[in-house]
Amino acid sequence: MGVGVWISLTAYFVLMIGIGVYAWRKSTSNSEEYMLGGRNLPPAVAALSAGASDMSGWLLLGLPGALFVSGLTQSWIGIGLFVGALVNWIVVAPRLREQTERYDNSLTIPGFLGNRFPTQAALLRMVSAVIIVVFFAVYTASGLVGGGKLFASAFGGSYMAGVILTLGIVLVYTVIGGFLAVSLTDFVQGCIMMLALVIMPIVILTTGQGDGVSAAATRLTAIDPNYLSMTHGLTFVGWLSAVAWGLGYFGQPHIIVRFMAVRSVADVPKARNIGMGWMAISLIGAISVGIFGRAYAERNGLNVTDPETIFIILSNLLFHPLITGFLYAALLAAIMSTVSSQLLVSSSSLTEDFYKMVLNRDASDRTLVNVGRLAVLAVGVAAIIIARNPDSKVLGLVSNAWAGFGAAFGPLILLSLTWKRMTGLGAVAGLVVGALTVIIWIALGLNKSFMGGAGVYEIIPGFIAAFVAIVAVSLATRDTGEFRAIPAE
Repeated sequence: MGVGVWISLTAYFVLMIGIGVYAWRKSTSNSEEYMLGGRNLPPAVAALSAGASDMSGWLLLGLPGALFVSGLTQSWIGIGLFVGALVNWIVVAPRLREQTERYDNSLTIPGFLGNRFPTQAALLRMVSAVIIVVFFAVYTASGLVGGGKLFASAFGGSYMAGVILTLGIVLVYTVIGGFLAVSLTDFVQGCIMMLALVIMPIVILTTGQGDGVSAAATRLTAIDPNYLSMTHGLTFVGWLSAVAWGLGYFGQPHIIVRFMAVRSVADVPKARNIGMGWMAISLIGAISVGIFGRAYAERNGLNVTDPETIFIILSNLLFHPLITGFLYAALLAAIMSTVSSQLLVSSSSLTEDFYKMVLNRDASDRTLVNVGRLAVLAVGVAAIIIARNPDSKVLGLVSNAWAGFGAAFGPLILLSLTWKRMTGLGAVAGLVVGALTVIIWIALGLNKSFMGGAGVYEIIPGFIAAFVAIVAVSLATRDTGEFRAIPAE
């Protein structure tokens, strides 16, 4: 591997750690600053932080890999995600920013739920914290798998060494700088990711050994006449399972916590426009890498044993070592931005919703910050254990965790922000039913095969079951002394 690659990667690592040190010096004196950056994120930082923490390694590994193998039918996942993200910014973002501050300055999603439904506060915070830690351990593991694959594929090194190194760098700036460090690094990483996804398809199509768009299309249809069709062979269940990824946005704690931290409600529309523009460019780029990467591989006889590494393979083949190092940094940025966000949200829940509520209600801000740092380490270790299998698929792990959060928290967040009749017992029922439905669906293999046909993505039954449980239990119960959320105008 050329010296240029290591120069670019070293510069990237130094920059990330430098941002962590800056954030540590600027704002980690109390729990609100450590966990939410003082609720003072500018729109651009909030937008790209939400996007970068959302997309993770699957944007440069899992999604291009799926398109590489199956063609444009897999693009429905991206379309569903885009629509879901847009609705999330419109419906959830302004309401959550306003209500989390109004309800006793809630610093975490479980904390908001506890303050919103005080009669069931302890139970809601405990159950929420457990669900967050369990699913984030799996989600974080998906990022570490991506880091391990990068080091094994690009450098010929040990998979586990890549896993550990990826986590190690993330831990340094997350533990030191907290939410502000994570958000600022996300902003930088989001810019790097988008630039890489613009550069890569252009170079694939214009390099001397590549194809133009029309030649690539001809080559791909010669391999499979339906490769560029978005509908061929796509059943209604398959289509629904793909676009249903968009339902997950409403319940992803590491994404919606950015809404809580944006500078003001008035800044939300600007942040939304920036975030959705970034997402559109990045998704189109990732889809193009998968599609045109397949055309390049076929033309040049590349043996791609793991389709999820096509971005890594092309980075090494097509670019000067300094640019290759930048592209590897983009992949690491996608991985590390999400891992850091997930670790911090897990840490916040363990600290605010378990340690403070159960073990030490009188804990000082300094103690809570230190406990939060230890919690980051603990969740990171759990993720390493899950990620130890080098044959793990990034997209598979992401899909399971995404569904778990989307079903458990999605209907709960939507209804808690918009339906005044919702009760604390209804909220608990939605959490439990949503999470358990997803777990049982996966355990029974119904996400792979359902009634003799294609599997149904577990977020669909989980989301529906949780929504029904919340409405049914809320209508059957009535809480006294309940806070009532007023939907934002």
